[in-house]
Amino acid sequence: MAFTRATGKHRRPSRMKRTTARAAGVAALTTTGVIGTLAAPALAAEPAAEQTGLLPVITIGDSVAEQIDAQAVAQQQAAAEAEAEKKAEAAAKKRAEERAEEAREAKERAAREAERKRLTTYVSPISGSYVSTGYRSGGALWSSGSHTGVDFHAASGTPVYAVGSGTVVEAGWGGAYGNQVVIKMNDGTYTQYGHLSSFSVSVGQTVTPGQQIALSGATGNVTGAHLHFEARTTAEYGTDIDPVAYLRSHGVGV
Repeated sequence: MAFTRATGKHRRPSRMKRTTARAAGVAALTTTGVIGTLAAPALAAEPAAEQTGLLPVITIGDSVAEQIDAQAVAQQQAAAEAEAEKKAEAAAKKRAEERAEEAREAKERAAREAERKRLTTYVSPISGSYVSTGYRSGGALWSSGSHTGVDFHAASGTPVYAVGSGTVVEAGWGGAYGNQVVIKMNDGTYTQYGHLSSFSVSVGQTVTPGQQIALSGATGNVTGAHLHFEARTTAEYGTDIDPVAYLRSHGVGV
């Protein structure tokens, strides 16, 4: 009875072809260091080098090939995980830097807003004092026949403060007002501080709310130490407005 040799797609590759394919895989994995991690007995259990007449070929079993494949996959997975971790660290660092920048900008905005509010705030010219003589009070003490400002009770040497932001336009002797300081406020109005024992600002100097500008006293036409305070529409005498209403309109409780 005659036997027919198997052909076509069902024909199993020859031992030489399988061995050659395995050898190529081993050579490739050797360059990456994968095969070097295999235990020596695993390779020793495989058949010895087989001479093909062209190249010496090492044949390895399926179990060793599977180990090589598993190690290659493990190395690839480890490399992918390391890359993913590196990217995650970079992303976390970037987010931290962005949050730090946002916090810095928020802090700067808050500081600018606080400074803006401070510069637009008004304060009393004398701390913890009260009005001892009101606006438009009559009497022979005043050349105009009435009081053009208000008097704040204050012993000589009490600190006097700028009620708001502005620029000093007068600082010196003011006749009946004695030593005086006149400030042009940022809103275009003027404030006057009279009967000072001394002052610490000069013409052209800018001042801010609550900045000390002088000490109260009894210079000029007075009967005792106090602070004379006026609010005006210009720097000139006779343009006075109600100083209490002026301060209250700017949020100062008088």
